[in-house]
Amino acid sequence: MNRAVHHFKWIFDSVILAGMIILFIGLCYVVVKAGIPYQDPSLELQIKYAVNMGIGEELTKDGFGIIVFGSMVRILLGLLLRRYNKQHGGFDDLKNS
Repeated sequence: MNRAVHHFKWIFDSVILAGMIILFIGLCYVVVKAGIPYQDPSLELQIKYAVNMGIGEELTKDGFGIIVFGSMVRILLGLLLRRYNKQHGGFDDLKNS
């Protein structure tokens, strides 16, 4: 069980990190790629801006959702492990792995 718990923690830490990376890419996409809209743009530039802004917003939203999901599962896993440790006499999952 030690290794399984350790691997689950590692997996969800990786999920949180991936969410942070996606969130950062989305924010960079909104700020750098889409940027500030032109004052009187042509139809082509309006479409390009709308597409770039939509991609950036979607990446930002997805990254934030992945961070929240990964954090909730990681916290839940920690609480379950703490409860298991109290019931089974202080099982320590990381010292023996």
